[in-house]
Amino acid sequence: MNTSVHTAMPVAAAGQSIPVRAILPWAVFGLIVSALLIYFVGAEQGATSLISGHAVHEFVHDGRHLLGFPCH
Repeated sequence: MNTSVHTAMPVAAAGQSIPVRAILPWAVFGLIVSALLIYFVGAEQGATSLISGHAVHEFVHDGRHLLGFPCH
């Protein structure tokens, strides 16, 4: 009685590199999102405020203290 099992799963080649052109758009996107996050957590208040009021400041207030940004 033959009980062998055959699977048709492809095996990834070891050492396969990802071209820079494939990574670059994602790296730029990540850099922009990170910069916006740092801006809103660290500097969205006072003279540099893009959004009037204190809604953004209050929303990220605890995050500011957690990351060590002074706010008051």
